[in-house]
Amino acid sequence: MPYADIPAFMKELATASPTTGRDALRFTIYNAVRSSETRKAVWTEIDLDKAIWTIPGERMKAKETHVVPLSQAAVSILRRRWKLRTSHDGLVFSNNGEKPISDMTMTKLLRDAGIKGATVHGFRSAFTDWAAEKTNFPKEVADKALAHKLSNQVEAAYRRTDFFDKRRDLMAIWAEFLDSTLVTM
Repeated sequence: MPYADIPAFMKELATASPTTGRDALRFTIYNAVRSSETRKAVWTEIDLDKAIWTIPGERMKAKETHVVPLSQAAVSILRRRWKLRTSHDGLVFSNNGEKPISDMTMTKLLRDAGIKGATVHGFRSAFTDWAAEKTNFPKEVADKALAHKLSNQVEAAYRRTDFFDKRRDLMAIWAEFLDSTLVTM
């Protein structure tokens, strides 16, 4: 889905009756994460007060811990889900806290909305395009937000920052964009 179309879709998701799948899809898009990272998120990874989600390396594609700065919109979803939880350490996006939602749950929301050719993973690509075209953040910041590894080993050896503060700013601006209902290009 082109990034310019996402705010209208987010509004559609937000105004429909809330479901675990809708919450998970919105959370995935706000954080530009992989669907599996959202589906398997547990409450012990999340610090609502600091607005941080720490995904352990064993759940990441690159096998490195990824600390996600959460926008206020993402935190709002989590606060609502917190009230619905079945335990303090269970799955965030689950109906019983024990079994993650299906990989197809979020994809079905796209199909039900009549959106053809879009994938859940494609929202990460849309985020990358938006960051490149609509912000002044360096590519490296967007890459870190996506938890991409540097392919250049020399650069990877010297670049040890995770751009956390810049990523927090980037994700806040992304959330503002997603929540805008009038997008002017």
